[in-house]
Amino acid sequence: MNDLPPFASHFILHWGEMGTKWGINRTVAQIHALLFISEQPLHAEEICERLGVARSNVSNSLKELQNWGIVKIVHLPGDRRDHFESIRDVYELFRVIAAERKRREIDPTLVRLRACANEAGASSESGDEYAKHQLEELLGFFELVSDFYVKMDRLPTRSAVNAIRMGDKIAKSIGALMK
Repeated sequence: MNDLPPFASHFILHWGEMGTKWGINRTVAQIHALLFISEQPLHAEEICERLGVARSNVSNSLKELQNWGIVKIVHLPGDRRDHFESIRDVYELFRVIAAERKRREIDPTLVRLRACANEAGASSESGDEYAKHQLEELLGFFELVSDFYVKMDRLPTRSAVNAIRMGDKIAKSIGALMK
């Protein structure tokens, strides 16, 4: 990692590793990490130089980050090149990523689970009862999580952060009630 302080290199490498565990291409995650910690927007050639990544890989990765909605193009006065910057606010970044993951992963799963549960409900085979029950339980869980997400997403960021911070208090009060 050219011209980067050790802490930046360590962060970028780690973010790339975590990206692969989250199902994100390593280079996509590394470029996001570089942009996230960069004070100024960077153009593609700077990203190539700093990360030692091929230009075509950088271009494809930047398109993916833009598709996720976490990186945008910025134009600087006197420079015709496209520059790129990440969402800077960590809470807004999380909200955008959560919304995109819900759209890409949870919503299609809900559609498929509903269809499967309906198909199972129409079955009169006695051996299908267990599978039907399991699908209904899983559907109920996904709907609960999806509804919770929608309610949290409606909150202003400050309120959502406060709700998250209240997690321990809520868990303790529920635990106390259950004893």
